[in-house]
Amino acid sequence: MSDDVHVVGLTGQSGAGKTTVCKVFEENGFSVINCDLISRQVTEKGSPCLSQLAECFGKDIIRPDGTLDRRKLGDIVFGNRELLYQLNGICYPYITYQIVERLKALKESGQRYVLLDAPTLFESRADDFCDLIISVTADKESRLKRILERDGITEEQALKRFASQHTEEFFRSRSDYIIINNKDIPILIEKAKEVSDKVKEYFNAQTD
Repeated sequence: MSDDVHVVGLTGQSGAGKTTVCKVFEENGFSVINCDLISRQVTEKGSPCLSQLAECFGKDIIRPDGTLDRRKLGDIVFGNRELLYQLNGICYPYITYQIVERLKALKESGQRYVLLDAPTLFESRADDFCDLIISVTADKESRLKRILERDGITEEQALKRFASQHTEEFFRSRSDYIIINNKDIPILIEKAKEVSDKVKEYFNAQTD
């Protein structure tokens, strides 16, 4: 991004443990830009993005109170790459604009380390903003168990979500660091702390 603010992209598979890794990086001095949160903000009630989504996927995706029914939209697009591509094409310009604005604000405030928490880092081309990329992966069984417990969806819905996402090899080939989370949380936290320390050492060495 620049010589005085270092941006790390965090991505990976659903249910792999990105949220835990993100918390570790935040505790280790990284300012976090949460792209999931941004995606919710750009599709809030009355937003231009939400209007475009309704035009594309039908007014049924909007609840009676005017908010987006994310589960209904997910049922439409997950498992259908063409529809998912259309969804991304509508949302990503709005999300990218917000990412740029937040990076500018963090730079102006003097932040040195930024973690861009983006499940669709590569699809949105947000990897263009990143100096390093970290991916979190896990085996399918572990991810499925976590997703079912966390999101309260059916196994069929979870598998559709998986089918719309990239393979572990895809992430491996495009990342500077891979964190594999097939075990328990304490081990994941230990791995994430180790990687966050290495990343800061790398950036510090560049500026010395």
